Amino acid sequence: MSALRAFVLVWGLLLMSASLLHAEGGFKYSYLPKKVYENQLFPVTIIDTREEKNTPRYQFEINSDVRPLSTKPLVIRNGNDNFYTFYYKAKKEGEITIPRIYVNDGGEITILDAHAIPVFKLKPREDFCGVLAADMKIHNSQVSHYDEKNYLVTLSIEAYEANLEDMHLKGVIESGVEEIVRNGAKVEGEFYVVIPTTQKELKFTYFNTIKQQYVFLKAPVELLDSTVVTQTDLNPKEDSFDKLKKYTVMALVGFFFLMFLIYRDFFYLVLGVVSLITLLTFYTPKEKVCIKQGAPLYILPTETSSISTKVESEYTTPLLGERKAFRKVEYKNGIIGWVKDEDLCKN
Repeated sequence: MSALRAFVLVWGLLLMSASLLHAEGGFKYSYLPKKVYENQLFPVTIIDTREEKNTPRYQFEINSDVRPLSTKPLVIRNGNDNFYTFYYKAKKEGEITIPRIYVNDGGEITILDAHAIPVFKLKPREDFCGVLAADMKIHNSQVSHYDEKNYLVTLSIEAYEANLEDMHLKGVIESGVEEIVRNGAKVEGEFYVVIPTTQKELKFTYFNTIKQQYVFLKAPVELLDSTVVTQTDLNPKEDSFDKLKKYTVMALVGFFFLMFLIYRDFFYLVLGVVSLITLLTFYTPKEKVCIKQGAPLYILPTETSSISTKVESEYTTPLLGERKAFRKVEYKNGIIGWVKDEDLCKN
């Protein structure tokens, strides 16, 4: 019994000590949102006001299914104060409870109480892409043929405090996000969508959590990359820029050989030969690759990309591009996609 009493006494002292640290510790909440929306990514910030600073360790209640996206906080220093921010994601309408956070400061523990935050549902919109963000931008876009009637549009997205993984568009054949990379509040990813070739602009909205309103984003749908244009013969179509390059090199070939005939200077002959070799490279047939039967054709050159179709039988086609372990090819009916190196025929 004496051992039991000693254990209870020690445990009680620990609880009292924790309570005292809870009240007097140098850590407290600096920011907790008053409300959030479904699927919103939101910050919870803790301020460290201690005079002497060392790196604290954070522990989260293991019994709670509400966890931060990363247990490594975003750290911002302002004067003598340090701010530690964790990001959580609200899911369903109702409320989300941020569980207790235990801050370990060199063996001393400060307990930050649990907090319930109400979760609301956004008013629906047909053009809403599903993303809530403090800011969101389209860095660049690329358009290629998906098949004879549709384009594949790929957007490089950068956003802050955003649920980019939920991005989608209504009323399209297919859409999704690949290669998502998070770094603190910043998130980047490649969004792809399949739309009709008759559509000249891609326009949608996201919900800005700072402005508390929907914001429009748009990208032009213009086919500029000549290496992905649909064509039945062996070489992709030439765009005007390629034609301009060819005509320019032809003019140089004629000019240098003419100068050689006039001045009999071998310098012009060398330049003429070099120009002629350069011109011939424009007419060199594209390298061909053989694709295995049953090989999946990926929309994007990533391991997690969606599959647009599968190769029905062994198929030989021009090589349109390369990216790491993927090869860009054109399949039947003008479908452009990526195949893995492992799905190429073995010679």
